[in-house]
Amino acid sequence: MGINALARELKRGSTELLILALLEERDRHGYELAQQIAQRSDGAISFHAASLYPSLYRMEERQLIEGRWVEKAGQRRRRCYRLTKHGRRVLASQRSVWEQFFNALNRVARVTPA
Repeated sequence: MGINALARELKRGSTELLILALLEERDRHGYELAQQIAQRSDGAISFHAASLYPSLYRMEERQLIEGRWVEKAGQRRRRCYRLTKHGRRVLASQRSVWEQFFNALNRVARVTPA
């Protein structure tokens, strides 16, 4: 597996965790989620907002998040998402899995999380 393929797989595998973590703070729409991921990762992880929507729809179907349409004067309507109780439990579980994974990487390859 090449470096680019590995980066794509890591990105794909962390998408749900990133979305859930940002929604834990407050409700957000897809474009804002994409912006926050890029900004907080210093550009190391980035998504086109449109590419997040399939994940958001799947997460909504799994009742991890809830979406609702919001309209503001002078703006087009946007779908805002919020974390559900089930989503909070899944987020806690995923954080634990990622922490164990990072610890294992560190023990084997001396790779530590930032």
